[in-house]
Amino acid sequence: MEKGGDNNQLSSDSASISVFFPCYNEQDNLAGTVEQAIAVLEKIGVDFEVIIVDDGSCDATGQIADKIADKNNRVKVVHHSTNLGYGAALKSGFKTAAKELVFYTDADGQFDINEMPPLIPLMSQFDIVSCYRLNRQDTLLRKINGWCWTKLVCLLFDMKIRDIDCAFKLYKREIFDNIKLSSTGALIDTEILARAIRKGYTITQKGVHHFTRTAGAQTGGNPRVILRAFKELFKLKSEIRNGSACSPS
Repeated sequence: MEKGGDNNQLSSDSASISVFFPCYNEQDNLAGTVEQAIAVLEKIGVDFEVIIVDDGSCDATGQIADKIADKNNRVKVVHHSTNLGYGAALKSGFKTAAKELVFYTDADGQFDINEMPPLIPLMSQFDIVSCYRLNRQDTLLRKINGWCWTKLVCLLFDMKIRDIDCAFKLYKREIFDNIKLSSTGALIDTEILARAIRKGYTITQKGVHHFTRTAGAQTGGNPRVILRAFKELFKLKSEIRNGSACSPS
């Protein structure tokens, strides 16, 4: 299916949007992050739902998510019985989303959800807004690794993305009816964009601010996570080169 941005005007008060948070062991960050998102969405008057994807957390994240949902019927919770990986969490979020647009960001509080509403009007011209961190608040090693990873995957898949793994992206939900995703780990952002581009979907990019994590621990730098991403990377390259697994099942 070839698809590009249309010319219909899209604004915050006319759009419907699913906002979801993939999370693993974010008991100290989740409630505040979700509360802020709901406040922002209510303020702009958009038709919305909030989805929390608990990826097998072993702390109180799941219980906190359920309590939030019990108090607000616009909040849904998806539980993974075990930790399946970041890609699996994103896939669950996209599968659960029911609105016209779908936005995700991490539940760790390192992004400001107030920077999401200005992205919505861009969807009148584009199918995806892929953001990049203006002032990435990570260690020098993580910054270098992130830069090298972005350059590598963009070279392999002929893309021009500034920050492939920035967890602040907005999509037209229909995209996920037309691509099949296989990654369950950190490669998921690369796979979505690579497959979407090959389907003719259009992308724009916008800078957003990045903040220091105040609680919890990052998992992206785990050697097991990195090794898994590289294993999935070369499998994906082969699939796309051979034109396989590119249609939804």
